[in-house]
Amino acid sequence: MTWSEIKVHTTNEAIEAVSHIFQEAGASGVVIVDPHDLYKDHVTLYGTIYELDASNYPTDGVYVKSYLPTDDSLTEKVSFIKQAISDLPRFDIPIGRNEVTLSEVHEEDWSTAWKKYYKPVKVSERITIKPTWEEYQPSSDELIIELDPGMAFGTGTHPTTILSLQALERYLNSKDLVLDVGSGSGILSIAAAKLGASHVYAYDLDEVAVTSTQNNSTLNETDERITVQKNDLLKDVEQEPDVIVSNILAEIIIQLTEDAFHLLKPNGLLITSGIIQRKKQEVLEDLTNKGFQIVETKDLEDWVSIVAQKPDGAKKDRE
Repeated sequence: MTWSEIKVHTTNEAIEAVSHIFQEAGASGVVIVDPHDLYKDHVTLYGTIYELDASNYPTDGVYVKSYLPTDDSLTEKVSFIKQAISDLPRFDIPIGRNEVTLSEVHEEDWSTAWKKYYKPVKVSERITIKPTWEEYQPSSDELIIELDPGMAFGTGTHPTTILSLQALERYLNSKDLVLDVGSGSGILSIAAAKLGASHVYAYDLDEVAVTSTQNNSTLNETDERITVQKNDLLKDVEQEPDVIVSNILAEIIIQLTEDAFHLLKPNGLLITSGIIQRKKQEVLEDLTNKGFQIVETKDLEDWVSIVAQKPDGAKKDRE
């Protein structure tokens, strides 16, 4: 089988949105080519020295790449991708050059490319993300999350995901009930289950995400503690969680904060990520206006995570 590589030259701010558009078009994984990677201390971060070729990287912005089968539906899917990306400025998401290019890749080359660059990465004190084909010996207290780029929406090492995982590790208590809103690959749900959550409800509106979360949960043997459902944010949800985690765009986070406040138990936490720096204040103001108390903000590269708490005296019932 041959595949078409679709490469979008866009902005760092648009990475999450463009990745989601690829998913809607049927792609099962994305590659982020960010020139900032050329200057990272890879030995400290990944334990291995990678020889990166600067000629493969843009001089400005980023490349977001994905793969679709070269078949009769390709033209329609590419047209959908181009139109959806062109519409992003309506949501105050800059798209930069917005150059879309296609090239043909044979399946065996595609598989090799994934495996060459996807290595085990320790993203927090206890959590390591490992591709299924890599041998890795964890330490006694290390938690391993296995992912396969063919099943997931990426490698789980985007800054927004790392921020979310680190926040879960700091704040999740054993036996907490967790809601994961916009589950994507399911990595946050799996992490919550492995960190001791009594149960996790994983919600996503996208069928591909629902399937991916379920597949990855099975892969990580967390099925018994994760319920995966198709759902639009927190609409019609009745569970009263201890923790809600959501790694999605700032504009979408603002749409769910009111429901999150009413659903959470007193002292419950809302962990949000996917927030670009310039949207940080807008989200902080929305959270405080809805009644939350800000517990923590953390930055990684251009991204922000916010942990907010529902006060002890706040009512649980919807008004």
